[in-house]
Amino acid sequence: MKVLIANIGSTSLKWRLFDCANNAETLLHKGGFERVTDYPKAVEDCLAQLRDAGHIQSGRDLAAVGFKTVIAKDVTGCVRLDEKVLAAMEAYNGLAPAHNPPYITGIRLFGKRLPRVPLIGLFETAFYQFAPPAMMRYAVPETWHDLGIRRWGFHGASHKFIAERSAEMLGRKDVARRAANLYVDGGKSPVENPPLRVISCHLGGSSSITGILNGVAIGNSLGMSPQSGLPHNNRVGDLDSEALPYAVKTLGISIEEAQRQLTKEGGLKGLSGGLSNDVRDIQDAATKGNAKAKLALDVFVCEARRWIGGYFFQMNGADAIVFTAGIGENRTELREAICANLDQFSIALDPAKNNSVRATEGVISADNSRVKVLVIPTNEELVVARESKRLLESRN
Repeated sequence: MKVLIANIGSTSLKWRLFDCANNAETLLHKGGFERVTDYPKAVEDCLAQLRDAGHIQSGRDLAAVGFKTVIAKDVTGCVRLDEKVLAAMEAYNGLAPAHNPPYITGIRLFGKRLPRVPLIGLFETAFYQFAPPAMMRYAVPETWHDLGIRRWGFHGASHKFIAERSAEMLGRKDVARRAANLYVDGGKSPVENPPLRVISCHLGGSSSITGILNGVAIGNSLGMSPQSGLPHNNRVGDLDSEALPYAVKTLGISIEEAQRQLTKEGGLKGLSGGLSNDVRDIQDAATKGNAKAKLALDVFVCEARRWIGGYFFQMNGADAIVFTAGIGENRTELREAICANLDQFSIALDPAKNNSVRATEGVISADNSRVKVLVIPTNEELVVARESKRLLESRN
């Protein structure tokens, strides 16, 4: 069973081909194109590379093409991508303008090129469909809520991978099994006591934090759109609802221009005075005394600690805090800052372990830290492949 995972951006196409036969999860091929202007050609070139590498002879050798889709109106989970689902994605283009339109285009192109191959989407919102309603509700009028104005949560594939892998690393096969079967049985797989409480920190160009109880998410720092939660590379994150109309009126700009500034000039880029949206550049400038760069890092750390603290209280503590994604896996200084001065919560890093773990699995907490602190490189594409296989098997 070969499953091709296509990751589509506004100017990029990246892919990974997995062999999922006989419970294997073998990565056969990966590649990608940047600065894509001709998507039909990019899709054809992707398939040509797979043929030239000897992994497929034709589309008949693919069990499915999977996509890490973001959000759709009234649709979530792992689903077949038919025209009804694509229309639901189009209805929410405004909530994910950098993600939905290119994905819709790419899905249709793959469908035209591979008409007999199932196209499957694992929505980023899927991991939060079992979260407590109180954790996902905004205090808006009922008519607003009926429009879909609520917390949806994102980075679901990444946090689900962390839910499974952290449980395995902590010796909780029962919880790992529940997380693995979540989209099959809705989290009904039995688990033993005590509960396993994990706080997953996906920190990168886009960042979010999720509380995970016994393999099931209780909430996510991202809300209705990917523009919320923590400060992102150039997206603002959480913002008072009155700020937008105030800026529009006071600056004399359109709503569209205000949205552009919030999504292109906010986040770490805005906090650093336009210096950069790359945390590496910002950290370098901060070490050289740039006050705005230091402020950007401080705000990021404060927001991460705020969300971690919220889930810590909601779950009556934590057994593990996990760092993942580009910043979480590699930026030792930010991991140290986020975990600083938390001895009263039984959280302590081992400086040597922290400094030695980059882009690889490891435990970075001190031996006397009751709360384990882990680094786990995420694998979103593998999660999409796994769920695509489960969906196909459930319909056979």
